[in-house]
Amino acid sequence: MSLVNDVSNQLLDRGNFFCGYVAIVGRPNVGKSTLLNKLLGQKISITARKPQTTRHRILGIKTDERAQVIYVDTPGIHGNSRVALNRYMNRAATSSLQDVDVILFVIEASTWNDQDEYVLNKLSGVEAPVILVLNKLDKIKEKENLLLQLEKLAGKMNFAQLIPVSARSGEGLEALEKAVIGLLPPSEPFFPEDQITDRSERFLAAEFIREKLMRSLGEEVPYALTVEIERFEDQGNLKNIQAVIWVARPGHKGIVIGKGGSLLKGIGEQARKDMEQAFDCKVFLQLWVKVKEGWADDERALRSLGYYDD
Repeated sequence: MSLVNDVSNQLLDRGNFFCGYVAIVGRPNVGKSTLLNKLLGQKISITARKPQTTRHRILGIKTDERAQVIYVDTPGIHGNSRVALNRYMNRAATSSLQDVDVILFVIEASTWNDQDEYVLNKLSGVEAPVILVLNKLDKIKEKENLLLQLEKLAGKMNFAQLIPVSARSGEGLEALEKAVIGLLPPSEPFFPEDQITDRSERFLAAEFIREKLMRSLGEEVPYALTVEIERFEDQGNLKNIQAVIWVARPGHKGIVIGKGGSLLKGIGEQARKDMEQAFDCKVFLQLWVKVKEGWADDERALRSLGYYDD
């Protein structure tokens, strides 16, 4: 008997069990990835203050005695699709609305803008129930303002529920999880009980490096770079990882390296610590910076760098 079936029998013996896919969608920079990491209690999706930090769909799997919830973290849905990378991210996000059991539409609790309206239009006609998640509750000082916002937003769509949360502090997440599980179908789990994501350690290593770049660089450069893992070797309790940071312009290379290599060294040290914590082993990390002009608007280059539709 397979591991999945073994787990299924163990969980189903506990009573009614529920399982399904839950898409997390919204405009850029509303805290979708922070929400996923908090729900899982583990970091699998990178975060930064800059919009469009998330570029790929990532599954985050949470299994307990009640249910297996398969969260689908997505890039921010946005109207700007001028380059191929933006079009790829929009496809990754909007295609996640299909064949899921629940949709979490995440917004900022204090704000509703044209970008939120754009996402709302993308949700018209979806079959799955939509929960409106009002994130960043901790930033609202006057709770009366929240009540007024809830009343106003309730008329936007026939939402299954409207739930205020703070992904940063965890406030409201228990109510959110309860609402999600209440909308999932009865089913045995799809993944082993101890699996937390569908992404490989190789993918996560590249994302940890890119997160540090997003956080360390100015406004323009982070959107014009990507990370490719060239070597990922297990050597006992050590992982030997070599990665290339691809930038789109020759002038960006020096910015990423920094004076005397200081910026690149700091990024490598921070990323290595994240990897050692996630992979539970020592990591030897080497980074190089190279130029691939125009990669973000080249479909073939995007595919070669891992940006392909699932």
